[in-house]
Amino acid sequence: MPTVTITVNGKPETREVENRTLLVQFLRESIGLTGTHVGCDTSQCGACVVHIDGYSAKSCTMLATQVNGSNVKTIEGLADGDKLHPMQEAFRENHGLQCGFCTPGMVMSAVYLLEVNKKPNEQEIRSWLEGNICRCTGYHNIVKAIAACADAMAKA
Repeated sequence: MPTVTITVNGKPETREVENRTLLVQFLRESIGLTGTHVGCDTSQCGACVVHIDGYSAKSCTMLATQVNGSNVKTIEGLADGDKLHPMQEAFRENHGLQCGFCTPGMVMSAVYLLEVNKKPNEQEIRSWLEGNICRCTGYHNIVKAIAACADAMAKA
């Protein structure tokens, strides 16, 4: 079995993995970070979005061996201790979640959106989220949360 070393949320994690181990399995099962969710295993729902070397990606379609040597940030790595990331705070304040299952992937996708587009309009936000499925909220408050975060970060 190959050994991989992946820096996850700033901490190097070295494990032996089977060649077929998905990144989401590595995160959840090998190192115990269960914030990244498995919703579909087919890259459709976006519940598994993480950042790999600064880019957002769906971890259910990547092998752990593919990201050997990379830096991965998960939902657990966004907050600074007890201080939530501005996007997490915006989701909370704007009721951008309901059951919460899709929320980690939505938040990670939204954080990356604001890295590439500091002030997206509503249509740009909705278009960006096409790869993330929410079965509960109807997206209105999710879009509202992302726009609120963009506003807050622009003022900071």
